[in-house]
Amino acid sequence: MPKGKRPLSPHLQVYRPQLTMILSIFHRITGVALFAGLALLVYWLLAAGAGPGPFAVAQGLLGSWLGMVVLLGFSFALFYHLCNGVRHLVWDAGWGFELPQVYASGWAVVVVSILLTGAAWAFGLTVMGGGS
Repeated sequence: MPKGKRPLSPHLQVYRPQLTMILSIFHRITGVALFAGLALLVYWLLAAGAGPGPFAVAQGLLGSWLGMVVLLGFSFALFYHLCNGVRHLVWDAGWGFELPQVYASGWAVVVVSILLTGAAWAFGLTVMGGGS
């Protein structure tokens, strides 16, 4: 076969998305999101240290609807990455490699991440008085 006519890697035509593949990709994406969120946290802390004016601007930005969506995504990324990290620690101990266990733990990571995000936001909004 001529060099220019070589087929692409077969994974593009053969593999279909599976839960384990999607969770692995999402683990990497949430890692990048956590890095971006860390930059946002540093900005907020620097604004707090710079005085009331810059802090008010940062609070206004993070308290806007767009800021809240970003913070919601950041908190979900944090909980997802944490739960999936615990899943990987369990795997490092040699447990949970049977296919039913892999899928059960994968779905558990997704569900627990959503529940923890919801609980954290409910608690935060209640404490801050925004839940009413």
